[in-house]
Amino acid sequence: PHIPHNYVPNLICYTGTHDNNTARGWFEEEASEEERQRFFAYIGREVAADEVHRELIRLAMTSVARACIIPMQDVLGLGAAARMNYPSTTEGNWEWRMAPGEFAGAPFEWLREVTELSGRG
Repeated sequence: PHIPHNYVPNLICYTGTHDNNTARGWFEEEASEEERQRFFAYIGREVAADEVHRELIRLAMTSVARACIIPMQDVLGLGAAARMNYPSTTEGNWEWRMAPGEFAGAPFEWLREVTELSGRG
C-alpha cells in the first residue's frame, strides 16, 4: 500500500517525517541491498546515494496523493547527520537546524520543474 502507484487521491504523501532517517540516510545506512535493488527496479535505473532524495521526491510529487510534504533535509539531499529524531530515545533529538546559507544552495530550479511537471504549482 505504500508504493506510489497504489496511492489514492485522498492521501497526504511524504518522503519522511521527524521520526525517520532522511531519504539519503535511509539509503546509505538502513536500506538492505534487496531494498536498494527493488528501489532501482521501481524507478527504472540505478542512481547514486546523492540522487536518491530527488527520485523519492519525484515519486511523491507525481503520485495522485492530494498533498505532498517534503522535509527540508530531503529537499537539500542531506544524510543521516540531519536526522531530526530517534524515537524512544532521550538524547540527541531535535538538534538539526538548517545552517546559514544552506537555503541558498537548495535546488530551486529542479524543485520548480518537478512541481510544475506534477501539477502541484
